[in-house]
Amino acid sequence: MSLVVALCMALVGIGPAAAAKVPAPAETPIRFGILPIGSAAESLEQWRPLLDDVSRRLHREVVTVSVGSYASLSSAIGGQRVDVAFLSGRLAVEAVTRQNMQVFAQFQRSDGARGNVATLVVRDDSPIRNLDDLLATPGQGWRYARSEHLSVTGYIAPEAYVFAPKGLNSDTFFASVRVGDHQSNLLAVVNREADVTSSNNPDMDLFRRNFPREAAQLRVIWRSQLIPSGVLVIRDGMSRRLRQKLTAILLGYGKSRGDAGERERAALARIPDLGGFVAVDSRVLTPFVDMQYTLLRQQASHGQWISPQALQNRLAKIEQEHRQALRLLSPHGDADGQ
Repeated sequence: MSLVVALCMALVGIGPAAAAKVPAPAETPIRFGILPIGSAAESLEQWRPLLDDVSRRLHREVVTVSVGSYASLSSAIGGQRVDVAFLSGRLAVEAVTRQNMQVFAQFQRSDGARGNVATLVVRDDSPIRNLDDLLATPGQGWRYARSEHLSVTGYIAPEAYVFAPKGLNSDTFFASVRVGDHQSNLLAVVNREADVTSSNNPDMDLFRRNFPREAAQLRVIWRSQLIPSGVLVIRDGMSRRLRQKLTAILLGYGKSRGDAGERERAALARIPDLGGFVAVDSRVLTPFVDMQYTLLRQQASHGQWISPQALQNRLAKIEQEHRQALRLLSPHGDADGQ
């Protein structure tokens, strides 16, 4: 201890032992953003046991940023109010390419798969027996319940694979469109408040658990190809030591043996269809960039333009933005994502 410090302590009546008891400033909590599956409150309840475990093992508080919409979560990330987040593909692309986040893990389903399937769902007694019935009768006045524009399974996948290839836009094709979360949209179909809704297999499984009688009244008329699962992203500015420790905890979560492993797997099971996490980087988002690229090209090609040159300008801009997004996903800045 220097003489100056000792003299200062003596002047204010503080000895070395007393000084050692002064508590260090509390570490800043880790802010974890949760993409809402069902309601925001339900998602928070599902994630809480896992995040409590992470907090204990890090010896650091983990607070949740739980929101009711995709747009609200994106706004929180853009405002630097989130350090780590669970995101679906389209939202993750925005976080990586525009909001200084990086992918470090991907969801793995309880059956080992790393993807989900988007669906279109009707009541079992609906006159819409298949996709041809739906698309062949635009004047029938069908009512559509879908998710926000940032939702991959709730908007982008059906738009890219079902409507846009036919030159259709779901917002104008249907007599009415309501926007909500997957669970309320499924209930809307059951209650005859909508004729068809977009969904996915994890949300369908959750709906069956929560509303088994109502789920028995539903029928899937379309399934997409396998779409990569949601991911975990982390802010670029997090310290390397903390990032490595957090990554190790999450990647190993639920994989140990004995009682601890059983308890962790039970915590994972609270989150719909989650079996654990696997290490990936931002290149895992390439299919979502390609899906958005396909959708935008289809919409542009079927749109009305003041001149052929205007269409070509739009297509060139879409191409440029696609290549730029692929570069940003690549850790080496390669346009081909290699």
